[in-house]
Amino acid sequence: MDRVRIGCNYEKQPLWKVVLGVPLIYLPIITTVPFMVIGVFLIKTHLKYVGGMDIKSYWDFVPTWISHRYGNKEHPVINISRLHVARYRFFWIFNCKLYCPLSVALFRYAVYLVKIVENWWCPFAHDQKREYAEGAVDKSFWHVDPAELEKLHPDDKQNPIWNEKGEP
Repeated sequence: MDRVRIGCNYEKQPLWKVVLGVPLIYLPIITTVPFMVIGVFLIKTHLKYVGGMDIKSYWDFVPTWISHRYGNKEHPVINISRLHVARYRFFWIFNCKLYCPLSVALFRYAVYLVKIVENWWCPFAHDQKREYAEGAVDKSFWHVDPAELEKLHPDDKQNPIWNEKGEP
């Protein structure tokens, strides 16, 4: 498995870099989440207006609270100065039970919706298209009208990601 190398370098970083770097984790979320929420709303509305049904909800992408390994009272904390917010359990509960799962779910949900849009409007194969299977549709826009279907390459006519019958 390919891995990003962080743990082997963390302790080698000067303290000033870590102190400066940690707040940077929140800025992208603070600045992008409002736009992502608006974008998700607009994409989902678009899909519903063109006839989309059985679209998963955002909450299908959020892990259940019970699935978290640690309850609030047992959540581990780091033994550092009392002046550092990371010493306190509320910091880790906020990050591990709210910030991470809710923001990851939001971005995963947005990707899911965009995959549906892509499969609906653009059922044309490329080397990454197999990754769009999560957003499979019953028929693409091009499969609805038999005259338009004839314009497609045979592989695009029969791809089960945008044609549930797998054939024209």
